[in-house]
Amino acid sequence: MTAATMTARPGGPLNGHVRLPGDKSISHRALILGALASGVTEIDGLLEGEDVLATGRAMQAFGAHVERLGEGRWRVEGQGGFKAPTETIDCGNAGTGVRLIMGAAAGFDFEATFTGDASLRKRPMGRVLDPLKAMGAHYQAMEGGRLPLTLKGGGLKGIQYRLPMASAQVKSAVLLAGLQAHGEVVVIEPEATRDHTERMFRAFGVTVDVEDTADGRVIRMAGGQPLSGTKVFVPGDPSSAAFPLVAALVTPGSSVTIEGMLLNPLRAGLVDSLIEMGGDITISNEREAGGEPVGDVTARHSALKGIVVPPERAPAMIDEYPALAVAAAFATGETVMRGVGEMRVKESDRIALMAQGLEACGVDVEEEPEGFIVRGNGQPPRGGVTIETEGDHRIAMSFLVMGLAAQSAVTVDEPGMIATSFPTFGAMMRGLGASLEEA
Repeated sequence: MTAATMTARPGGPLNGHVRLPGDKSISHRALILGALASGVTEIDGLLEGEDVLATGRAMQAFGAHVERLGEGRWRVEGQGGFKAPTETIDCGNAGTGVRLIMGAAAGFDFEATFTGDASLRKRPMGRVLDPLKAMGAHYQAMEGGRLPLTLKGGGLKGIQYRLPMASAQVKSAVLLAGLQAHGEVVVIEPEATRDHTERMFRAFGVTVDVEDTADGRVIRMAGGQPLSGTKVFVPGDPSSAAFPLVAALVTPGSSVTIEGMLLNPLRAGLVDSLIEMGGDITISNEREAGGEPVGDVTARHSALKGIVVPPERAPAMIDEYPALAVAAAFATGETVMRGVGEMRVKESDRIALMAQGLEACGVDVEEEPEGFIVRGNGQPPRGGVTIETEGDHRIAMSFLVMGLAAQSAVTVDEPGMIATSFPTFGAMMRGLGASLEEA
């Protein structure tokens, strides 16, 4: 039976070493590129959350053989491209998954219908559909370009596309479509976003050039390049790391080390921000794995102070702002987070939900159209409330972290949704000493 609520209670310190689930962004890409490639791709460290498993099922529907070999170890046998699916592609709650898969599928001459859960069907797809249409794909969708939608691909031409917003999902969808296009594909980013697609392309044998210019970051590739199966190592997910890191910083007496965490500079915004707030964070054993920088990150209880987070940092930590807002609630002074309007079109309106939940916990919050300000007084927030998460896994985990160090317990509803990105969250946090109870 699925638990209706989960409650975090203040208690003793958190201590220990943990290894995180694999990075979600890289996991999605490994499955998709493995399915597009010719031959076998072996993946080590794949995140086995619901979102990624939905992408794995989708790759099977497009003709790849996808097999689980053991915990985090998967084998994908691709056919050198996608075959027409005989069923609707249900991506569950996976916004990254569906946008990237649509980009990949747009290169092939068949129709594919995509859907998802109630949350995903509310999320905008037009930002991906617009460039795919410009490349020659066709689609029929619900009002506002929302799911369910049917995409007809094939016969794509190259494109030069300037992203209207900083979005690694849109960039990646265009590049994935470009693998089957005729002509050159150029994507111009006003601000650099996570570059996992470009890095992984090279591992699969695709030539892609990246250049930083006065006009932004320019990603350039020739269309029509084949992929060859390879071995992929998936580092620990920094978005998941946000929760044990912040929990350690705000819980007295704590010291938590996260082993093998992804340290890609385009994903390190949270760590940078927490250090600026006075967080006692050290990085050791830095190395490269699977073409990505990784290391062991240790966080210790710290007296935090408010900061102004640079808006240009948002692409490097857009999913981590809910956890950062919890750290800000324990800090002394204002933490200003602006340029994060993208938070309003995630699994929920995360700005609104964080503001409502923090206020309910006794924290002074000012909500803005494109951001919010959290004013901490250096003391643990009151807590003692039940948070409505609207089924958003990151909202749930953020307020559970708050409950571990607040004055009173914090309860969240719909904790089952945490499994979409972090299925081992509860067990891992309890292993560090957290008091988490399901009911």
